[in-house]
Amino acid sequence: MTSPQDTLAQLRKSYERAELDETRSDADPLRQFERWMSEALDAKVPEPNAMTLATVGPDLRPSTRIVLIKGYDARGIVWYTNYDSRKGRELAGNPYAALQFHWVELERVVRIEGRVSQVEPELSDAYFASRPLDSRIGAWASPQSQVIEGRDVLVKNAAKYAAKYLLAPPRPAHWGGLRLQPEQWEFWQGRRSRLHDRLRYRLEDGAWLRERLAP
Repeated sequence: MTSPQDTLAQLRKSYERAELDETRSDADPLRQFERWMSEALDAKVPEPNAMTLATVGPDLRPSTRIVLIKGYDARGIVWYTNYDSRKGRELAGNPYAALQFHWVELERVVRIEGRVSQVEPELSDAYFASRPLDSRIGAWASPQSQVIEGRDVLVKNAAKYAAKYLLAPPRPAHWGGLRLQPEQWEFWQGRRSRLHDRLRYRLEDGAWLRERLAP
């Protein structure tokens, strides 16, 4: 019987779907991101909006989790969360973070690094109001990242806040949007023979410098 470790060691994949070069990429990383996001949506890849968020705590240990992008523009990438969660606390102490999209079916990765801040309260209010009622109640019911005795705690909290707020729960003060303002982007396109395409964009004197990295 083959062990999982032996199987993992033998896994191979040849990346042959597309290419990325300086003549076909946009000089503006936001427009390049929009192009790739549009192609991921058109290709109906599973959860194209899912991104890994990496933060660093006061002990200098990194941690990652999956969050969902909810918007983007020239100001940055936006998602929503509980500010009292582990990621929220870590970002309050160290506001620098990294994001990563991995669109397996397209053999693409996008990495983004920058500084994170809370979005405007009115933007958080508007998005919170657009969420399904159960999700709005859930924002009150879950003490995210805290130790709880069991699932019953969540069920009881949900029932308590549903009875308290009925159909109109307000946005909790501990819940809202975060925005990462990019200082660096990287677009990775898988290629044959592990000679992948990597284009990095970094700010230099207020303008985006595009450069190729060795794979």
